[in-house]
Amino acid sequence: MSRTIRVDDDVFAELQSRAEPFVDTPNSTLRKLLGLPPSETSAPNPAGTSQRDQSLIPLLADGRLGAGQRLVWKRRNLKQEHHAVVLSTGELRLDDGSVHSTPSGAATMIAGNQQNGWKAWTTEDGVPLKELR
Repeated sequence: MSRTIRVDDDVFAELQSRAEPFVDTPNSTLRKLLGLPPSETSAPNPAGTSQRDQSLIPLLADGRLGAGQRLVWKRRNLKQEHHAVVLSTGELRLDDGSVHSTPSGAATMIAGNQQNGWKAWTTEDGVPLKELR
């Protein structure tokens, strides 16, 4: 059963700041803050897929990616190149040591605004994550 609650702009802004872009919904963010387990019937994220679908775990499970493999994000317009290492948990560790549960979360952390990590990150051979999916 779903219910509707109303929150003011400050509360909504705080929820957004704590949410992982392209992954979390207001409900999943509140569940994390309250220490509740993920909902069995989690609502789809804005991209239309569930949070589970955003993980690299399926790519690790069938060998399309390997633990310890390096990913690259080349931002030509900014003349920047970023790297991430795929962890055995399906998470990505950035050069600054931060760990992110999705490619989009890692890319968003670097850029400072919402990014689609499935389009941003490639293998060192230049294969985009979106093609490995």
